[in-house]
Amino acid sequence: MRPIRLPAALALLASTALPATAEPVFNRIASFPVALNLPEAERGSETSAEIIAASADGNTLVYSDSPNGGIGFVDITDARAPKAAGYVAFEGGEPTSVAVSSGNVLVGVNTSESFTNPSGQLAVVSMADRTVTARCDLGGQPDSVAVSPDGTLAAVAIENERDEDANDGALPQMPAGFVVLLPLNDGTPDCAALRKVELTGLAEIGGEDPEPEFVSFNANNELAVTLQENNHIVLIDGKTGEVTGHFSAGTVALDKVDAQDDGRIAFTDTIEARPREPDAVKWLGLDRLITANEGDWKGGTRGFTIFNRDGTVSYEAGAAFEMEVAKAGHYPDKRSDAKGVEPEGLEVAEFDGQRLFFVLSERGSAVGVYRDTGAAPEFLQLLPSGISPEGAVAIPGRNLLATANEADLVEDGAARSHVMIYERAEGTAAYPQLVSVEKDGVPIGWGALGALVADAEKPQHLFAASDSVYGKAPTIFTIDATQKPARITDAMVVTENGAPAEKLDIEGITLDGAGGFWLASEGNPEKDVPHQLVRIDAEGAVIEKVAFPAALLEHQTRFGAEGIAKVDNTLWIAVQRPWKDDPKNTTKLLAYDLDAKTWGAVRYPLEAPSAEGAWVGLSEITVSGDSAYLIERDNLIGDAARLKQITRVSLDQLKPAPLGGELPTVTKTVVRDLLPDLKAQTAGYVVDKVEGLAIDKDGTAFVVTDNDGVDDSSGETLCFEIGKLDEQSAALGN
Repeated sequence: MRPIRLPAALALLASTALPATAEPVFNRIASFPVALNLPEAERGSETSAEIIAASADGNTLVYSDSPNGGIGFVDITDARAPKAAGYVAFEGGEPTSVAVSSGNVLVGVNTSESFTNPSGQLAVVSMADRTVTARCDLGGQPDSVAVSPDGTLAAVAIENERDEDANDGALPQMPAGFVVLLPLNDGTPDCAALRKVELTGLAEIGGEDPEPEFVSFNANNELAVTLQENNHIVLIDGKTGEVTGHFSAGTVALDKVDAQDDGRIAFTDTIEARPREPDAVKWLGLDRLITANEGDWKGGTRGFTIFNRDGTVSYEAGAAFEMEVAKAGHYPDKRSDAKGVEPEGLEVAEFDGQRLFFVLSERGSAVGVYRDTGAAPEFLQLLPSGISPEGAVAIPGRNLLATANEADLVEDGAARSHVMIYERAEGTAAYPQLVSVEKDGVPIGWGALGALVADAEKPQHLFAASDSVYGKAPTIFTIDATQKPARITDAMVVTENGAPAEKLDIEGITLDGAGGFWLASEGNPEKDVPHQLVRIDAEGAVIEKVAFPAALLEHQTRFGAEGIAKVDNTLWIAVQRPWKDDPKNTTKLLAYDLDAKTWGAVRYPLEAPSAEGAWVGLSEITVSGDSAYLIERDNLIGDAARLKQITRVSLDQLKPAPLGGELPTVTKTVVRDLLPDLKAQTAGYVVDKVEGLAIDKDGTAFVVTDNDGVDDSSGETLCFEIGKLDEQSAALGN
């Protein structure tokens, strides 16, 4: 047959007139706090989403909830509006993992009375009516559960985990772990046909005490098993139960990483070879495996490894994944001395004929998305997750990904455990909104941005400062917001006498008019950190300090300066919350006259908190035209957040009275409710710390949030434009 050829003109038209298909990206479309699965009266209890699975039709998610002793269901028929769909409690047991088999959920339930007397069950829960229909005694403490792709087998890793407080957690600690295989009949395990696969004598490390962590089947019903503490991987024929191969996970040495928990991010350290100690494992086809190298004892190499089935390394990520996390401000300095971003979970799936894999950073609270090329994988994007993502499930038929995020900070009044849902579609990535460039081969480390100011000469260029999270290296960052995402292009450490300045908590920054900056440092009398203003030159060196006067300090609390702005030759400072001499629901705007060296203040009226235990305060002040603009917010997060707003005060009201006497109260006008902005940015839970506001030369306003240095935080930093506030003020009739 002759080939059919288009006429040249038609071919040219086809090649030029049709737009290229945009590369699909994942974006978060919904966030579900799993406490909603509990009765309203019990929602104050600690709950968690750890391992997650999906029904065959992709319309229901199920997750294990170890702290609350149950499993929860989420209806995602409308993935953008997930709904609570039921909860099954296991009295006297702790669910460790879930897997879906036909219309059932297989649940590993730990019933151990002690480390030395472990026990557990594989429970079967009907997805139709949420009832427990069967239980298989496993003979030990279960961890991971997996179902073979053809639905004929279930595997359970019986970890019989070690007591980390016994002999410093050293192996051996008997009894030894093993793997259980059970045949499945229409989703129900045959308990009587349970097979126990022994794994002793295989690993060089603690060979008599294997501790299987994670199990994963390939399409040929071969099972891969990680022995995390033993730093070993075992292959098992699921049909026969025979061990067909095993190999050491090996070691990795790292260069240019941050290995010091010291209040600064500096990728200048070297880590000598240490065991990978893989946690999750997944198959990439039939002949390769990928592991997330969390480490749990002596190891943890901060990345992931792709192995050939014979144990040779096909690809080693080293610190590459960690660097992608760091670029987006998700690097957890408080884990630097241990396992860094701590990769723990994995998922692998095919989307539109492309094999993708997802690496979950437990401590960085982020998910790396990669394309499997058969050689070095291609990094595609970084997704924001909830705090401590533990498990993930892909639903390619619906172009969805879901993550289970285990941390629940209910006791601290902070973020709850969430299930996050992402959709793959054409478009642009909504996150990250701020990334750093590389210098000397590593990204500029950053986080905890508590202050913002615009460059006086260059529109869409900003300066931000980190707060006390990085107290050993207080830093001013240069941001180029002309790009999407915005770029941190430079970093300048604040120094005093040639060394990083100490006892600074920078919560406000403004230009000094001479090439340098004035900084507002929030004090903390409990830690001997003074409330003060600090002036630095263009190189970051401290050239002047101004302590708060005694008339203020006799009423001090630790909730001090949260913003600073310069009006002519006066510095205006926003105090976050009421001090001891402030009437209820008011705070001060302090004034420091640079010529007279005198202090004054006006009073600012705060909104009343919306819930018991909540508070409302100021987070920023900036000046544009004839107005001062402030951020007023509550400390609530997620679906509990009620107040995140920008207010306006006319400069003609800023007439300070002397301290110690009656202070005039200014009148504020709400210019913009930021809650819709925050909800729209990434369709996730509302972050609480909206802390930076800057207005550039052209009048465009920018907002940035503080991610607390990824400490008990999702690590998300939002950095976005909100238009011209003077026009929004005019629209309100101001």
